[in-house]
Amino acid sequence: MTATKQWSIAVEIDEDENHTVAEASVRTPSGQDVTGVGKADRNPLDPNVPDIGDELAVARALRNLSERLLHATERDITSVTGEPSHVHR
Repeated sequence: MTATKQWSIAVEIDEDENHTVAEASVRTPSGQDVTGVGKADRNPLDPNVPDIGDELAVARALRNLSERLLHATERDITSVTGEPSHVHR
């Protein structure tokens, strides 16, 4: 059976002049909420360019979300098989 599925990721960004924090969240089809967090800190000697902090914090949040989804997958496999699992990264 062929299926097309869509998952939506919501990203929230909070920032001040020197710090940016991003949260990337997804709800799986089974209803599990998974959130990744990423942070970026501006070097005080660098110019204040908010887009750069946003990009870095979001990239880190997405990477963290990915890792958390992989861990959730391992737990799900273990719960189905009864055997410890490790998915390749």
